[in-house]
Amino acid sequence: MRTAIFTVLALVAFAMNSILCRLALGAGAIDAASFSGIRLGSGAAMLLLISLALRRGIPRVEGGHWVSSSLLFLYAIGFSLAYVSLSAGTGALLLFGTVQATMLMAVLRSGERPHALVWCGLCLALAGIVYLVLPGLTAPPLVRSSLMVLAGVSWGLYSLRGRRATDPLLETTYNFIYALPLAAVAVLALSGGLHASAKGVMLAVLSGAIASGVGYVIWYEALKGLTATRAATVQLSVPLLAAAGGALLLSEGLTTRLLISAVLILGGVGAALAGRARKR
Repeated sequence: MRTAIFTVLALVAFAMNSILCRLALGAGAIDAASFSGIRLGSGAAMLLLISLALRRGIPRVEGGHWVSSSLLFLYAIGFSLAYVSLSAGTGALLLFGTVQATMLMAVLRSGERPHALVWCGLCLALAGIVYLVLPGLTAPPLVRSSLMVLAGVSWGLYSLRGRRATDPLLETTYNFIYALPLAAVAVLALSGGLHASAKGVMLAVLSGAIASGVGYVIWYEALKGLTATRAATVQLSVPLLAAAGGALLLSEGLTTRLLISAVLILGGVGAALAGRARKR
């Protein structure tokens, strides 16, 4: 029951990231660079407070952070820039489909001989992503979709590096802190288009401190009771939660293209995960 509660709370937090970002950027309440910087900064502050609360002091972690922090920054900035025009459901579908495809391809590259279901599922998921962004009246903007794919690849690689972490909370805290200089550079580079209202700042803080900072801590607790395959499988519900939230809170419609793509991507990734589990 404890694992189930933490899992549900973490998945809701991940979906809320998409909804909060879309609420802020879709309405023009803040620009993407400022949203990313505030999100990373508030996330770092919250993780730092949680780390201090759980420990008498924060030990230094040596090495490896700049690579992970750069991937974290690429995920955050790509995520924000994409959601300027993508709907919450479309963005989440592209993000999590790309994340899972990236991690599965990394497994294939490592030399693992996969079950036939893995190959079929991976091809099906990639076909769903391609179908979603094919030109047409209901296709999302290609540039924004490409930015979300970049965010997904970055998050997938970041997650693969994080699997080696001996203290995920501590290392995530440092990764957020080390990503702040990169966010500052992005803000300076895009200073001509900077703007932020009180609503935009509040949404960015909620995204960083609650949906990201607290959400990741809850997810780490949930992972203690989940196998790797189950952890990957339950994340497939995030795009559906984001799409439902977008429809309820943002009045975003569910297009036929989005629904077909969701079946292809989520079904493909699910089949690939089932194939890995069967092979084991």
